[in-house]
Amino acid sequence: MAPVALTCGDPAGIGAEIALAAKARLGDAVPFFWIGDPAHLPAGAGFQVIVDPADVAGVPSGILPVLAHSFPHNAMPGQPDLRNAQGVIDVIARGVALVQAGAASAICTLPINKKVLKDGAGFAFPGHTEFLAHLGGVERVVMMLACDALRVVPTTIHIPLAEVASQLTPDLLDATIRITDAGLRRDFGLSSPRIAVAGLNPHAGEGGAMGREEIDWIAPLIAQMRAEGFDLKGPMPPDTMFHAAARRGYDVAICMYHDQALIPIKTIDFDGGVNVTLGLPFVRTSPDHGTAYDIAGKGVANPSSLVAALRMAQQMAAARGV
Repeated sequence: MAPVALTCGDPAGIGAEIALAAKARLGDAVPFFWIGDPAHLPAGAGFQVIVDPADVAGVPSGILPVLAHSFPHNAMPGQPDLRNAQGVIDVIARGVALVQAGAASAICTLPINKKVLKDGAGFAFPGHTEFLAHLGGVERVVMMLACDALRVVPTTIHIPLAEVASQLTPDLLDATIRITDAGLRRDFGLSSPRIAVAGLNPHAGEGGAMGREEIDWIAPLIAQMRAEGFDLKGPMPPDTMFHAAARRGYDVAICMYHDQALIPIKTIDFDGGVNVTLGLPFVRTSPDHGTAYDIAGKGVANPSSLVAALRMAQQMAAARGV
């Protein structure tokens, strides 16, 4: 397999230090290379500049292979620089191009700051996921958070809670379920994914006493898709579907909004969660945390989520036969 491309993310965040820590922990178990400016790596970092992803095989174990990408300015830990915003965007596009060309098997992205990219370079996308969808030429993708004990998919994502009920539509939920089912088959080798669908309201509406969305359209949509052959359960009461016994009954939980999905997985495995984008023509994973400016440069950042993301990227690429 070709190595995984790891984009640098915001140079002022913890990306560079956890990339080095992940390499030290993984050794040769997951071949990958970091795309970024070598000048942004911590002092004394063990790295080797490569000119082609194929050169990763010749880099000693424990040494970070670096595909150099020059930025206009130095990086100060914890102090984002708008002048480096375009470089961050360009690195993401370069990583995708390498995957599309077959030089990399997957892309793993380190955290960005969306406001910095917007203010510094006019970034026109709500986030990483939408930009990657644009580069991949697809209209709809699904964000899945995964760890060993749980996979969750929020149907609506980064919108105010007050807007969830209006943004949550039968078309959106239908597409989310279909993309999730296809992604688990293609990228995770599940021949018939078992999908649990959460209700929107407390107790899944409790027969209409706490909301009618479940009765009016969520349950009918689930029944319709079940008749098509999807293995669906629900709508399930959100407060009883994430304990250990319940989780054994499904492969993924489709949730209705951001916190309904992210609170359980971050509670179960805060350090090991992985952000996966389903529906792309290439494999993309990311650690499930942000830039962590407050601890950048202090040498205390935990690389566990990145390690899990790199391992998952390799496994997904293998499932695709990349």
